[in-house]
Amino acid sequence: MSTSSTTSATDGPATTTAAQTTVYGYPRQGPHRELKRAIEGYWAGRVSAADLRTTAEGLRRATWRQLADAGVTELPTGDFSLYDHMLDATVAVGAIPPRHRAAVQADPLAGYFAMARGTQDLAPLEMTKWFDTNYHYLVPELGPETVFAANSAKAVGELREALALGHRARPVLVGPLTYLLLAKPAPDVAADFQPITLLDRLLPVYAELLADLRAAGAEWVQLDEPALVQDRTPAELNAAARLYRELGALTDRPKLLVATYFDRAGEALKVLAKAPIDGVGLDFTGPGAANLFDLAAVGGLPGKRLIAGVVEGRNVWINDLEKSLTTLATLLGLAGRVDVAPSCSLLHVPLDAGAERDLDPQVARWLAFARQKTTEITALARGLREGTHAITAELAANRADLASRAASALTHDPAVRARTAATTADDARRAQPYPDRARAQRARLALPLLPTTTIGSFPQTTDLRTARADLRAGRIDEDTYQETMRAEVAEVIAYQEKAGIDVLVHGEPERNDMVQYFAEQLTGYLATQQGWVQSYGTRYVRPPVLAGDISRPHPMAVRWFRYAQDLTDRPVKGMLTGPVTMLAWSFVRDDQPLADTARQVALALRDEVQDLEAAGAAVIQVDEPALRETLPLRAADRPGYLDWATEAFRLSTSGVRADTQIHTHMCYAEFGAIMTAIDELDADVISLEAARSHMQVAHELAEAGYPREVGPGVYDIHSPRVPSTEEAADLLRAGLAAIPAERLWVNPDCGLKTRGWPETRASLDHLVAAAHTVRAELTD
Repeated sequence: MSTSSTTSATDGPATTTAAQTTVYGYPRQGPHRELKRAIEGYWAGRVSAADLRTTAEGLRRATWRQLADAGVTELPTGDFSLYDHMLDATVAVGAIPPRHRAAVQADPLAGYFAMARGTQDLAPLEMTKWFDTNYHYLVPELGPETVFAANSAKAVGELREALALGHRARPVLVGPLTYLLLAKPAPDVAADFQPITLLDRLLPVYAELLADLRAAGAEWVQLDEPALVQDRTPAELNAAARLYRELGALTDRPKLLVATYFDRAGEALKVLAKAPIDGVGLDFTGPGAANLFDLAAVGGLPGKRLIAGVVEGRNVWINDLEKSLTTLATLLGLAGRVDVAPSCSLLHVPLDAGAERDLDPQVARWLAFARQKTTEITALARGLREGTHAITAELAANRADLASRAASALTHDPAVRARTAATTADDARRAQPYPDRARAQRARLALPLLPTTTIGSFPQTTDLRTARADLRAGRIDEDTYQETMRAEVAEVIAYQEKAGIDVLVHGEPERNDMVQYFAEQLTGYLATQQGWVQSYGTRYVRPPVLAGDISRPHPMAVRWFRYAQDLTDRPVKGMLTGPVTMLAWSFVRDDQPLADTARQVALALRDEVQDLEAAGAAVIQVDEPALRETLPLRAADRPGYLDWATEAFRLSTSGVRADTQIHTHMCYAEFGAIMTAIDELDADVISLEAARSHMQVAHELAEAGYPREVGPGVYDIHSPRVPSTEEAADLLRAGLAAIPAERLWVNPDCGLKTRGWPETRASLDHLVAAAHTVRAELTD
């Protein structure tokens, strides 16, 4: 075990082991989202496959050059993806679903995107959230008949690119355990099939991939195993021990680094400490800070390399350099070698805070995006190698910036804090029980059996995006912009009436994003111009920065609701984003408990809900798609989170009359773990993603005894496929097998902003037709 004479963040002799720097992964899109434009151009037929590959190669090269110039000494390869790294892993291990094999064989690139997005004839892979992030991955479909086959072309090709440029590179692969634990039984396989039983079949494939990478020049290979930070059964931990015992025993392999992140490794740390692998990556931020104590408890990692994730990789606040140096100095005595890194891939943060031109310069100094985080890790490594005297200027600037943020009036509003403190439990409960509310709402709304609706947004056309850009650039005035939005709302309302939809939406043309739109109207939030983060595929979002105490200076959505409702006699939903999602899809403040921030946001939304009701809204939807994704990864941490998360939703929605119907919406997550919490929301109607998962959630709700109304989606909006009337009707019939007709709604999986108008019209026409078909069957 190596030791060092530097044991704290104070100045002292340089370490005896030279600390290096690395990152697990990096944003893929390019500074101007060049990758998004190239891929969407390829889909539209404007960009050739060769040109798409050229763009991708150029972005990889630019990233490696930027990281090397910043002082990152070992660069990741293989983390770059045209759509999703889990989909890349499926290709690498040859687990192509049977329905996609012909497409992949005919044209590997087109087949790859068919697995991701589907085609008119091929359903895509299911999509869900990557652990507790807002990144979506494609779920592998496996079964007893799955045959794996190594395909190292991407991993080897990108490694050779980096090596040819003179970089020191470390290929990154999704680890075999995480791959299997995140997989699902294929659609034609028994639901109780456990993909982990395929481990023995998958091991030789990983052995072959490792051998190919070693032959291509890899010194190290990183195997990402974030599944090890979740609660794992003894059998799963035994599988992990066997897996890394066998991989470690291989003679034809590079050195193995097993990377964990997002939380503490817990019992899995004992497994990794004993395994014959060469390095371990651990997260030392947030709940991962407990890894420091766990590492000491297992006797450290003598003779092994430790990648110390001391810079938060999922949030945008500057690092406390002195605190991190103290952690790093402690770790020096617990591993054979300590290198400095962010806590996880930097895929989850924007590229460069220096690109933000509209932020107050002082506030901008509080922020660290991917480029700034690489600067932080190189400063920390230099301080660790040479002593803190080598980074005196960096430490002084860091202390000043941290103090500036702590003392800022932006972060503390006495009126907001007083109102939050005065909140009681009664404020977070509807005055009437659900059965009484349901009777009052049915009398007021008079909806048919199986009422149809959509989730909220309609296509965000080029004209709408151009109008917003023109307004920002001053090419049009506010009146012209507003008239464009009003015309779009009128068109959306007219289409829904013609299509026969029962409960309408205004289509949200004025909203750039379901979180950002409201954040820009609330105090305490900061908006970025270039802070793009990948959500899935070519879908990028700009999460706002939640910097201070939250209040609502004025109504935010009321005038658009009122305008839309005046155009029709049918009910129009008032549309809001819920408090948990406002936190989850923002970069949250890290200087107070999340529960406190959630209550502040909830009270601001409560004011908006009451204003919508006063304006005549009979149906108000408060979306909470992030409730499941923010669920802590460890079971012991979940009850506390769910208590404040469900309370925040109820605080937002509980101030309305019995005959005002409260809807909520969730999508693309595993809901089984939060069925009790879904009930605790006490929403009158919940709509959920169900098309790709074949109505699984409807059966889960039924098994849990969920008593209220449900809209399981019958149209997968994340695919360009137009479902037929019969396909939607079949899904609806499957929903009826679990949910009684009087409590079942008919709707898409999610909002329609990413879809085009032709496919939207066709799909919704089929959805309405399916509802009519099944209504008639029920009547007969």
